[in-house]
Amino acid sequence: MNKLILNTGIQDFIFENQNTDIMSVLLKKPMFEGVSQKELAEQLESRKKCQDKLPTWFKTEGIYYPNKLNIEQTSSEPTAEYKSRLVSGKKLLDITGGFGVDSYFFSKKMKQVTHCEINAELSEIASHNFEILGSKNINCVPVNGIEFLKNTIENFDWIYVDPSRRNDKIGKVFLLKDCIPDLTQHLDDILQKTSNVLIKTSPLLDIKQGISELQFVKEVHILAIQNEVKELLFVIEKGYVDTIDIKTMNLYQGQEDHFNFNLTEEENAPLELGEPLTYLYEPNAAILKSGAFKTVGNTHQLRKLHPHSHLYTSSKLAEFPGRRFAIQTVLPYSKNTLKSLGVTKANITTRNFPLSVADLRKKHRIADGGDHYLFFTKNMDDTLLVLVCEKV
Repeated sequence: MNKLILNTGIQDFIFENQNTDIMSVLLKKPMFEGVSQKELAEQLESRKKCQDKLPTWFKTEGIYYPNKLNIEQTSSEPTAEYKSRLVSGKKLLDITGGFGVDSYFFSKKMKQVTHCEINAELSEIASHNFEILGSKNINCVPVNGIEFLKNTIENFDWIYVDPSRRNDKIGKVFLLKDCIPDLTQHLDDILQKTSNVLIKTSPLLDIKQGISELQFVKEVHILAIQNEVKELLFVIEKGYVDTIDIKTMNLYQGQEDHFNFNLTEEENAPLELGEPLTYLYEPNAAILKSGAFKTVGNTHQLRKLHPHSHLYTSSKLAEFPGRRFAIQTVLPYSKNTLKSLGVTKANITTRNFPLSVADLRKKHRIADGGDHYLFFTKNMDDTLLVLVCEKV
């Protein structure tokens, strides 16, 4: 960490040149004594990446930015704030601290947070930024979090783990056993020092596989931002062996769509099928990831078009955690059918359909966009359908 970067003149330059071409900065002669153009460009580039993802850091003067890779790997502010809702008590240990966004938000709910980060420079950067942000209850320790855990005599109300999904041997990974630390090997060590563990994993991880590889899973949270799943969160309570609750959340435009269920409920729920009626419903990405394909329909008194289509219908408009459409036309799928519609521009979605969106656009010469929404799917008799809809 080059503290000269924190000098007023350099900070002013970073703030005033956020849209400057990075390459032009790199090619210039050194502009500030003791600070290379590469270091200056890195501050500009990393700060730019924070603009939407970490607005608190972006707008605060005196923040020191790490390599852009550290920014790419960190939680966004909305996801970090959501995680902070799940913890309470006096002491939390973040054993994979990184840039410190999660620790910062945990510090608003806990009396004391210990931030462990094996990269000494990144630990120093996080410590500096916590001070600038006014977080006085975070203690930064530049060590391997698992080693700190094994050597400390402290117990914690919560331990948070965000395993690195970049493995030096095999590249980018998402399976728990391939991440660092490997929680399939270290969970017992963690549970020696706490009864509550919060684990962040890749959105690509299979939920049931994650549950099978861990112990005492009490809840799984599926967190989506703007209908894109960003994180899976496993809540572990030492000794817990009861039904596992699945909680889905989609954060968008200042709103929250949530749907909760448990695995036993989903497994035992009846499957209600039906032909397309007046309205069509498409679950948000968090629900699709969760596998709540029967309970979401039953809860909102909807019928499913097909066991594997994950589209729902009703005669009366219902509240729903996802997109809602008014069905204008239902037709069997064929080339002549599409031709008769005369649609040259539409938003296309496929569910349980043999052709991809790209294939359909090419085959039927349909451009993207407009007010029409075409759903290509199957009904409960496996007939291929086209549903022409308008968004509600």
